[in-house]
Amino acid sequence: MATAIRIDTAEHQTRLDLAACYRLAAKFGMTDTIYTHISARIPGTEDILINRFGDLFHEVTASSLVRFAISDTPPAHLVNPAGTVIHTAIHAARHDVGCVMHTHTRAGIAVACQAGGLLPISQHALQFYNRIGYHDYEGIALLDEEKPRLVRDLGTHGALILRNHGLLTAYATVAETFAAMINLERACQVQIAAMSGGAALYPVREEVRELTARQNENFGGQDTGLPEWTALVRDLHRTDPDFVN
Repeated sequence: MATAIRIDTAEHQTRLDLAACYRLAAKFGMTDTIYTHISARIPGTEDILINRFGDLFHEVTASSLVRFAISDTPPAHLVNPAGTVIHTAIHAARHDVGCVMHTHTRAGIAVACQAGGLLPISQHALQFYNRIGYHDYEGIALLDEEKPRLVRDLGTHGALILRNHGLLTAYATVAETFAAMINLERACQVQIAAMSGGAALYPVREEVRELTARQNENFGGQDTGLPEWTALVRDLHRTDPDFVN
């Protein structure tokens, strides 16, 4: 008789959270067929979970996620090689990070192509004021040599614009990482829409920019991202419940 594989409570919960994150990313249109990725560290370990290469985001389930050590390089047919490079680089360097989310959305790439980067013109954008890094494009992220520069350019921030490429968020929890990405994506959408009209953009005063960024760090005294995450996952259990399988 085959021996059942034991998954401890911490890993089980991480699998549920990460699978939910993939389904929600699909629901909000933050996908690029099979070519982007989200990872989560299993608490108390040096292992991470990530999607199987070839799975669409709306197909990801808790049990389909691939576990591997941050120091390992899983086979390319199993995990997207670019995902391996990006996610192992950040998880290895930033032990405060529990989740890393990378997207190639239309608005995100559009802003990543603009020399001015993310402009402090909307409430969504101001969450990241002086709290976002920029990483120059070096080709598809397949080379380990790029890892130190990814880590350097993210620095202590939780968000990174990959020039000519896309967006990345990296925070302590899946909830915070997803909530930040939703806000960063919306900020990019607003920026592209505001610029497309051709009118002059109305500036936000410098002192208000920093105030708004600080307000976002402790909004209502609750864990960042948790209120909206709780609501979104509750709805996901109703509309797309098989992510738990």
